[in-house]
Amino acid sequence: MQITYHGHAAVAITTKAGHKLLIDPFFTGNPLADISASEAQADYILITHGHSDHIGDMVAIAKRCDATVIAMVEIAEYAASQGVKKTHGMNLGGSFTFPFGRVKMVPAQHSSSLTIDGVARYMGLAAGLVLTIDGQCIYHAGDTNYFSDLRLIGREHLLDVAFLPIGDNFTMGPEEALLAAADLNARLVVPIHYNTFPVIEQDPESFAQKLPAKMGKVLQPGESITLEKS
Repeated sequence: MQITYHGHAAVAITTKAGHKLLIDPFFTGNPLADISASEAQADYILITHGHSDHIGDMVAIAKRCDATVIAMVEIAEYAASQGVKKTHGMNLGGSFTFPFGRVKMVPAQHSSSLTIDGVARYMGLAAGLVLTIDGQCIYHAGDTNYFSDLRLIGREHLLDVAFLPIGDNFTMGPEEALLAAADLNARLVVPIHYNTFPVIEQDPESFAQKLPAKMGKVLQPGESITLEKS
């Protein structure tokens, strides 16, 4: 399995069988994105919550690629209303097995809305995603504050990789993310959601260095890691 970071919270996964997943596809308007929305490929698009820097180019990519949108029910319904043909709505605590693997929606402490014509539209609750693919377990926290129940996610799942926001202002910052990393106990922790805008400027290398040896991994936009079943 190959995992590629595309800046902000956008993460792409290609499974051994060739399924292409795209999480929080924010490319247009993202100064850190290494590719454009027209270059992104996906069979499945997974969304953590409704803010524009996470829904991003969901509709355009789903239509072009005939991809299935997997998201909170309100987001799935919104995608369908915009002409996306394939959607799968979920909710917190729920899981479903897709052709590529299993998806479980877990809590995140954050808001979720999308401004349309100047009006904020409710997009359901914010979520994190636990993905079990090719014998590996991946956690994408989306946008969240630190909260003590993160330790339950770490207890329930043997996480191989955890993608954690460190930007502060809108999400937890580096110090809280260190607490989250300790609770989750993932083999590898990758910081996300930083430096896209001035208000979330952080030093990801400093964060990674404060983690236990070999746990922290800073990915530059366009950089990939390969996971093999141990």
